[in-house]
Amino acid sequence: MSSQRARLRAVVRGFVQGVGYRDFASREATRLGLAGYVRNASDGSVEIEAEGDREALAELLDSLRRGPRFAEVDGVEAVWDADHGEFKDWRLHW
Repeated sequence: MSSQRARLRAVVRGFVQGVGYRDFASREATRLGLAGYVRNASDGSVEIEAEGDREALAELLDSLRRGPRFAEVDGVEAVWDADHGEFKDWRLHW
């Protein structure tokens, strides 16, 4: 059975900047074999765009809702789309 590929765009809101959230998201995405990026947004949220196996993306989304130890996640807006093949690796943007 072949895996279905997809794209996930997530915006994480709460106390998620300055608490290692981007590093956490990067470790999870890399562990799951996903490509894409994570970055801080000017409004205090963290943005993630990832492509890969849909089940791995769903697992990433679950992790994003929990966050790292010192983060306080108030909510995650998630938008699913078809895999565009845009990303070749994982990037942590500053």
